[in-house]
Amino acid sequence: MLSWDEFDKDDGEEAAKGATATQAAAAGIDKLDNAGGVAALEARAVTADDSEAVKRAKAALDQLDIAEGLAELEGSAARVAVDEKRMINCRADLNQLVPFKYDWAWQKYLDGCANHWMPQEVNMTADIALWKNPEGLTDDERRIVMRNLGFFSTADSLVANNLALAVYRLITNPECRQYILRQAFEEAIHTHAYQYCIESLGMDEGEIFNMYHEIPSVAKKAAWGLSYTRAISDPEFNTGTVETDKELLRNLIAYYCVLEGIFFYCGFTQILSMGRRNKMTGVAEQFQYILRDESMHLNFGIDVINQIKIENPHLWDAEMKEEASQMILQGTQLEIEYARDTMPRGVLGMNAAMMEDYLKFIANRRLSQIGLKEEYPGTTNPFPWMSEIMDLKKEKNFFETRVIEYQTGGALSWD
Repeated sequence: MLSWDEFDKDDGEEAAKGATATQAAAAGIDKLDNAGGVAALEARAVTADDSEAVKRAKAALDQLDIAEGLAELEGSAARVAVDEKRMINCRADLNQLVPFKYDWAWQKYLDGCANHWMPQEVNMTADIALWKNPEGLTDDERRIVMRNLGFFSTADSLVANNLALAVYRLITNPECRQYILRQAFEEAIHTHAYQYCIESLGMDEGEIFNMYHEIPSVAKKAAWGLSYTRAISDPEFNTGTVETDKELLRNLIAYYCVLEGIFFYCGFTQILSMGRRNKMTGVAEQFQYILRDESMHLNFGIDVINQIKIENPHLWDAEMKEEASQMILQGTQLEIEYARDTMPRGVLGMNAAMMEDYLKFIANRRLSQIGLKEEYPGTTNPFPWMSEIMDLKKEKNFFETRVIEYQTGGALSWD
């Protein structure tokens, strides 16, 4: 019979054995480290078989200052603690992904990966036949398709450029950067999708891709967005002062709250309304996937903006609040003008007045999401079916083309 004394003794012996094994393993790894270091140095030695080019390469590496290179990695000398992480102006090592400070950012990255899709997966056969049929669509419907492909084919490129050339460099949190990389890839997929639609339908590519130069209602939206990129896309631009931090915050509000959060909604509603009427179902299906991606981008951006406000309350002063409110109201006005231009008369069960109500409803949402006062009291959503389309739960899509199952996303909230 085993006594407690014997049990404790056995337990102590096992612990001692475990400690001994750990020490032995550590010693073995140290030996390997030493052997590996020696082998690496020997590999640098010049041999008779080396060409002159190889000899020069080895000689150049002999002059490499490791300390100088590592000094460029901010905070690389120490491991990162969660409390050291910040959204902007963080001095901790940007290459150390974990431990996470913003779990929501990592979750959005995972959700984005799970929602992956590609344009070629969508069958465009019915759209091509309908587009080529002189009686397939009305003039109003054709104009809506062309206008929206013209705007969106440029808009997603503007967003991608802003992310890759400016925002990624200035956001100093690695898990948020991970999502930004995913978002930039999704913007590339969206631009690909618009190009795929334009090519499939045999449209004049020069006409469509140049609308942001030539059509005033499209050009105004593009110009408005670009005006908030100019400063931070300068390679010499850096945050760290109140004014430069505010400049980045303006950019984030412009691109997340307005460009993706308002400028996309008129066009998406128009195209998805066509899909509900069994017209241009391939284009509409791609717009449905894109809208789901964009909604996640919007939610991520709102979280980033609000986190910057929490960590830097001095930036969110009365002047900045007024400026942010004005940006959202200006964006809403530009989108209302775009709605009137794209639908001068009623079409697809909607008209410009209904769209104006919808855009004001969306604007109120954007204002409240970043803690600002709603400016259009009493407005309601005239298109409740848009919320149903953005539901990420497993569903058979409304075009009856194929079953869509998004692996994750149940925790996401949509307009």
